[in-house]
Amino acid sequence: MKTYDFYGWERANVLPINPKYQKVGTPRDLYDLLSNIWCRYSCSSRMRPTWSEDNKTLGQCTITSFLVQDIFGGKVYGIDLGGGAVHCYNDVNGCVFDLTSEQFGGKPLVYENNPEQDRESKLGIADNCERYSYLVAALDKALGIE
Repeated sequence: MKTYDFYGWERANVLPINPKYQKVGTPRDLYDLLSNIWCRYSCSSRMRPTWSEDNKTLGQCTITSFLVQDIFGGKVYGIDLGGGAVHCYNDVNGCVFDLTSEQFGGKPLVYENNPEQDRESKLGIADNCERYSYLVAALDKALGIE
């Protein structure tokens, strides 16, 4: 089995609940797809100056976590990083994983007792909404979904 560096990859074997995304497979498969989609444009605007091909997951957590929720269901939680920054990750029926954890370079994060994130408020932010729409459209294109 291929190994990954994102948090929870070993348990990330849930399947899509959204019929539109049945082709995706598991979160590991989604990670592979997104690795070809994440870019400077999809990165949070405040982090774009430091985004690089070597750290593709930087600034991608919010939009990625809500896309994961669209595909696999579950809840999105957020880790308080201080200074108003929150890092989002997923919990799908007890399967906790974080497709964008690599941006922290191995720094340990606490994936328990964190608050659930409100989709409407997070995606109601213009920057997040634009980037989320871009990510969805790019994934649909990669999957051949019209």
